Amino acid sequence: MGLFSMIFGLFGFGVGISIGLVIGYFLFIYVQPSNVTDPDIRPLAEQDSETLQRLLPEIPIWVKNPDYDRVDWLNKFIEYMWPYIDKAICNTVKNIVKPIIAEQIPKYKIESVEFDALTLGSLPPTFQGMKVYATDEKELIMEPSLKWAGNPNVLVAVKAFGLKATVQVVDLQVFASPRITLKPLVPSFPCFANIFVSLMEKPHVDFGLKLVGADLMSIPGLYRFVQEMIKDQVSNMYLWPRTLEVPILDPAKAMRRPVGILHVKVLRASKLKKKDLLGASDPYVKLKLTEDRAPAKKTTVKYKNLNPEWNEEFNMVVRDPETQSLKLKVYDWEHIGSHDKMGMNVVALKDLPPEEPTVMALNLRKNMDLNDPQNDKSRGQVEVEITFKPFNEEDLRKEYGDTTTVPKAPEGTPAGGGLLVVIIHEAQDLEGKHHNNPSVRIIFKGEEKRTKTIKKNRDPRWEEEFQFMAEEPPTNQKIHVEVVSTSKKNLLHPKESLGYVNVSLTDVVNNRRINEKYHLIDSKNGRVQIELQWRTAT
Repeated sequence: MGLFSMIFGLFGFGVGISIGLVIGYFLFIYVQPSNVTDPDIRPLAEQDSETLQRLLPEIPIWVKNPDYDRVDWLNKFIEYMWPYIDKAICNTVKNIVKPIIAEQIPKYKIESVEFDALTLGSLPPTFQGMKVYATDEKELIMEPSLKWAGNPNVLVAVKAFGLKATVQVVDLQVFASPRITLKPLVPSFPCFANIFVSLMEKPHVDFGLKLVGADLMSIPGLYRFVQEMIKDQVSNMYLWPRTLEVPILDPAKAMRRPVGILHVKVLRASKLKKKDLLGASDPYVKLKLTEDRAPAKKTTVKYKNLNPEWNEEFNMVVRDPETQSLKLKVYDWEHIGSHDKMGMNVVALKDLPPEEPTVMALNLRKNMDLNDPQNDKSRGQVEVEITFKPFNEEDLRKEYGDTTTVPKAPEGTPAGGGLLVVIIHEAQDLEGKHHNNPSVRIIFKGEEKRTKTIKKNRDPRWEEEFQFMAEEPPTNQKIHVEVVSTSKKNLLHPKESLGYVNVSLTDVVNNRRINEKYHLIDSKNGRVQIELQWRTAT
């Protein structure tokens, strides 16, 4: 009897379960609830305070803060590019982490640590908004609001003592507000030399951690401990003012700033071929660096001499020794008409040993085309001594890595004086009555220098640097800066002033550097941005 009862009981249980599932399925599919209503959708301004408090964390930051801009285009771009960005980031992480793991695991007697799987998932991060700061320095500052609720799959296999354990990271959430600074801005692609990243507040990091299928974060107390530890570690490394620096370009090369001095001594020439029909030639040597806008340097003219001796020395500023070359051209001076070229040659700076004088006897050529048969003709020689003196690399990094650092004055600067550097950056809202072709005149102690002219522009940008040597600090002196417009077509008004400013140099001497925008006198809205530096030898 007991056996039959058990059999009927099991049969009844199975039949009951089956019938219940079928009935439940039909009820779910075909029976619709009668009390379902459409949600009440109202503008935020009509919501009560309790609802607003509940919705506030989900409202985009550009709604709450007007100084943040929407960046939907950026989110769309990341969404389309995310499969490729995912692979690129994962490959980069593997390449960075592998040598670190290989160095650390012997300390803990671990056989190996490998990635069984590494992917950031299909959900890209989103930027809720971005704030951009405008400064007078050569930098761009951005503060995006980042939120990422991802579905990554990170499997790390650890082998030790013959056993293997697999740890999986899942359900990652990251909320952060980084500050990204691109500086210095340079005229070479991608137009900035370094990226500086720092966090403006502690980030929110949440994730699941599974070991052998079990969620370790469900252990009481472990979740909060791990989360706070991650926040503290990240904050200690990157919370502002601490920064993560990512170098992109060499600032000295990118900004085309001087990296050394080329000392050239023109010794002599020999066996020159005369160009004049009557008598000997009157030779001189012209020297110029390629990729440099500085005017060429010339030796004196040696009259009626085909084997002249000069022994004259010249110093030239080098900006890129890897690509620049020294051009030497020998000319025959003429009273009337153009001077006849007697020959030329080129010396690549990358072939010069630094700090070592190199004496060269260069055969003169017609041109630098190796396939030109006329170069086989003898034209004489010119003998020079060349020394390349590079600047200290550490000083270069300090000077050009930070645009606010004032470099030292060059050798030969008066001991009690210094070098006044004037950098004309740009002008805005210039208004000429007859024309707008602005250039800037800089006058200091009677010495005048001038920028190039930019035609038909009310907001010109020059980025030109000028230097004035001073025997003593110009504490009680002023520098005169005037914006002028010139036009050859306007005969009645060929020149007019667009405004001027007299800048006291007291603050420059005391602070070593100022960078400000000045309102132009005699101009309605015109402004000019001037950077002044006082450089001394100490």
